[in-house]
Amino acid sequence: MTLTVAEKIRLIMKRKGMTMGELAEATGQTRQNLSNKMARGNFTEKDIQELSLALGCTAEILFRLPDGTTV
Repeated sequence: MTLTVAEKIRLIMKRKGMTMGELAEATGQTRQNLSNKMARGNFTEKDIQELSLALGCTAEILFRLPDGTTV
């Protein structure tokens, strides 16, 4: 089973004891805006990088071609 980006973010937030409001503030957005992005699951690459920094981790965006090659 693969977790969505939003589920992964929520899992990390829980492990760090961080609230949605704290994460929103750390990334310079409103809680409502972050909550909407989490509900829709529509994150830009920039969003993911900012969220990972605020969560104290790294994020890698990987594309895998049908032949197994990664880009």
